[in-house]
Amino acid sequence: MTLEISFADKLLRQLCENEAIAKRKLGTKVAEKLKRRLADLRAATCIKDLATVRPYELEGIHQKQIALDLCDDYRIVLCANHNSVPLLDSGAIDWSMVNRVKILRIEGTHD
Repeated sequence: MTLEISFADKLLRQLCENEAIAKRKLGTKVAEKLKRRLADLRAATCIKDLATVRPYELEGIHQKQIALDLCDDYRIVLCANHNSVPLLDSGAIDWSMVNRVKILRIEGTHD
């Protein structure tokens, strides 16, 4: 079973699935890296499988979200997309059990 991916909205889906749109909005370099990260996500069975990509949890108001760096200070931000999100005893998300994610946004960290 592979990681199930959904998108926050139709425009984000188009950005992620249409290379021409991604290149126009993000630039060629970021669009190419986005394409590779999406392939990494599709090949994974859970977030833990992405260890070489070094996903990291966000803090503050974006707590319970995870990010994957692209390049040129851009990143993909996603969250667990389970009806009942798997949690550790500490209350943190058990990312090793997350096999459904929603891509929330692609953002520049320099903004």
